Amino acid sequence: MSDYTMYPHPRGWANPVTLRADGALTAGFIASGETNIWTATGVTLGFTYERGAVGGAFDWQLELSPYSVAALVPAGFSEWITESSYRAGAVAAGVDAINLVQRDYQTYTATGAGDEDFAYVLELPTPVERIRILARESATGVPGTPGNLNVVMIVRG
Repeated sequence: MSDYTMYPHPRGWANPVTLRADGALTAGFIASGETNIWTATGVTLGFTYERGAVGGAFDWQLELSPYSVAALVPAGFSEWITESSYRAGAVAAGVDAINLVQRDYQTYTATGAGDEDFAYVLELPTPVERIRILARESATGVPGTPGNLNVVMIVRG
């Protein structure tokens, strides 16, 4: 069943989509390939990591684009929007609250030798044109001995 599709998706491609082919990580963030997900309501990212040494870990960051192609990005705007973390401030009567927001990334630390797999599910309440991820061997792991990573994506329409 090579043509089997788990969820509806735009014409021209089928699930799963390879975002990052299996290969060694580097010390700096490297962007994966990008995929158009304009009609999607959500995506599931499947990560497979094999540590390079005991204590190996990798960082990854999600980026979304509201533009279908780079040529449509207005001057002074960013093509890619980085995911963020939000922390609500304390609320007290008569005092404005200060909320914090920062760009965010995740770190996964291997629990053993061999391939380790996990999924990350993302709902898309508003249309997004394109998606990609950035990945690197984490400085909190063993950056001198990078592991291997591949990422697949299942798009829900």
